[in-house]
Amino acid sequence: MRIPSSTYRLQIHAGFDLAAAARLTEYLADLGADWIYLSPLLKAEPGSQHGYDVVDHSLVDPARGGREGLDDLALAARAHGRRLLVDIVPNHVGVATPEQTPWWWDLLLRGRESHYAEAFDIDWELSPRVRIPVLGDESQLELVDGFLVHAGTRYPIAEGTGGGTPDEVHARQHYELVHWTRADAELNYRRFFAITTLAGIRVEVPRVFEESHAEILRWIDEGLVSGLRVDHPDGLLDPGGYLDDLARATDGAYVLVEKILEGDETLPPHWQAAGTTGYDALGDIDRMMVDPTGLPRLEALAPAPDWLDLIHDTRLGVADGILASEVARVARLVPDIDRAQDALAEVAACFPVYRTYLPYGIEHLETAVADARRRRPDLDPVLDALWPVLSDAEHPAAQRFQQTTGPIMAKGVEDTAFYRFPRLVSLTEVGGDPDEFAISLPTFHERQLRRHAQSPASMTTLSTHDTKRGEDVRARVNALSEVPREWASALARLRELAPMGDAVLEDLLWETAVGAWPIERERLHAYAEKAAREAASSTTWTRPDDEFESRMHAALDRAYDDPEVAGVLDAAADLVRAAGWSNSLAAKIIQLTAPGVPDVYQGSELWDNSLVDPDNRRPVDFDERQLLLAAIDAGAHPPVDESGAAKLLVTARALRLRRARPGLFSRYEPVYGIGERRDHLVAFDRGDAITLATRLPLGLERAGGWGDTSVLVPGRAFRDAISEREFEGGELLLSDVFHRYPVALLEAL
Repeated sequence: MRIPSSTYRLQIHAGFDLAAAARLTEYLADLGADWIYLSPLLKAEPGSQHGYDVVDHSLVDPARGGREGLDDLALAARAHGRRLLVDIVPNHVGVATPEQTPWWWDLLLRGRESHYAEAFDIDWELSPRVRIPVLGDESQLELVDGFLVHAGTRYPIAEGTGGGTPDEVHARQHYELVHWTRADAELNYRRFFAITTLAGIRVEVPRVFEESHAEILRWIDEGLVSGLRVDHPDGLLDPGGYLDDLARATDGAYVLVEKILEGDETLPPHWQAAGTTGYDALGDIDRMMVDPTGLPRLEALAPAPDWLDLIHDTRLGVADGILASEVARVARLVPDIDRAQDALAEVAACFPVYRTYLPYGIEHLETAVADARRRRPDLDPVLDALWPVLSDAEHPAAQRFQQTTGPIMAKGVEDTAFYRFPRLVSLTEVGGDPDEFAISLPTFHERQLRRHAQSPASMTTLSTHDTKRGEDVRARVNALSEVPREWASALARLRELAPMGDAVLEDLLWETAVGAWPIERERLHAYAEKAAREAASSTTWTRPDDEFESRMHAALDRAYDDPEVAGVLDAAADLVRAAGWSNSLAAKIIQLTAPGVPDVYQGSELWDNSLVDPDNRRPVDFDERQLLLAAIDAGAHPPVDESGAAKLLVTARALRLRRARPGLFSRYEPVYGIGERRDHLVAFDRGDAITLATRLPLGLERAGGWGDTSVLVPGRAFRDAISEREFEGGELLLSDVFHRYPVALLEAL
């Protein structure tokens, strides 16, 4: 199995297609990236910017460049010594436009007799018709050109069922168009999370696996693609079995899984995967950059409930609300157990991880059931009856429950609770535990040692298409932990000048604004609307509170129209701007040189103030990056300033060294500073490559700088790949090492 030294993620869509990616290969090679990592390529819904709504597994999306575009990109990559890693989506297909999805169209046309009926995860016992929740209060059906039409979307008419009014024809079909609100409790097909336009498929069925993967396997067989990233494996009936099938079909190609690990959870050891997509590494790096002494003041700014109680309640709200259909389906598999749905929802709300893979992980089920008993003693008899079912890996209810807890976790925690827990918004990140505020240097090193020993080929990342805030926004927010008193004063003034009436949301939005400042007005408004509706405290997606949202948007407008509000934001941003830059460079060099396969998300080699999707999929100015890289290669040593060129320097030098001299990164040994300011240094020796980075820079500045603090390295010659200065080894003064940049990467000469 070939393992990349690094990857560079590109979002492929009609506006930046495979041909555009091919033109970029020379730059990516010059940058130092090893493999080019692509978003999904199979044909997706028309206009899809992300590609996770695959509609046809048989071809590369023509809008993204088609088969010829992939061939040309693979050829260009090989010409520069690069390979391709591609994101695939085995869990679901897009069904928003039925006629675009051949499998779904055939299902709607022929019902249970369709060749593709077994491909979809449908509860035919609940209803003999597929329920499609698209109707509104004023919806009308039409008959147009032999199709049933609703709101411009066409649906098939089965042979021999035409004639009569649209409603009469509709009543004869193998599908039933129902009011959109019925999705919460009455849906009869598995979907991706709560998105009814993404229908789950059953890749555990051999024929479904073969047909859905034929084109993907062609890429591997023909040498076009060398590795795969598997989206949302937790949605599958048997993720481990799927990975076995994939390994056999690809002859053991490099495979990563988009798996979110909770706490000390590790990937199941029987999975044939090199590792995860790196959210666990992101969380460790951020928390090591947070000042633990800032917690009491930050926590007091917008008091939140106990984290475990909060996520229990938000998950229970999801289980009883937008995902009640999924919980009800599990309950229908145990018809003899009264109140099963209530108890299943409670157990799901108590789950400490995304899911189990029985019999692996049964201890997590035990923990959840015990917590459910504590919270709901009235359910004891029901839980007694459910335990032998849920703990039986062969029972259909246990299997389906395993597929259900993950979506409940994701919607209840990442998409709700994260927006209600703002003490430091950089910590409410995908795969992270906001209840863990900061970690010590020994803890950080311990986790890196574990990664080096257990999953050295796992990806690491700082930004993705799913992160709530880009890495440089989080780096600046992390710096607020060093100035909690000043931030408290600024937030109080912002609340006074531009009140919203929701203290938690105010804290979250103004922290985010400082982290991204200056940010375009329309981007901040779009983020605020999504954040407020996801939090579902003062407004929601399904029932927007116009009065609250108007007040919120008016408050944000004052940041641009009221000099006093703008002045408060400017001052707060100025307070942490330089520290944020230092944190960004430190986080970047640590991620690029620590154990694992580092990924660089598109454009993040310069400062990137992206927020949650779709903001983080904005166009990237690669021309600017190529010009700056050329200047660096011509001898420039850019200052740490607004241009972000210093980050490009750090990124290129670290990627190039890791690709050119992989032997330098063969081990992991913590390195500690010597002297009074030693806690401001994070350092490690990878084996003749030593990473040194500054942490908590504001505290360091208040203490008067590095003083005589030093670091001891082997007594041999070293060259700093970042500044290009040479050192004789032995005891090095950090004030000298960090004379130009707050980071260094010493390579043995």
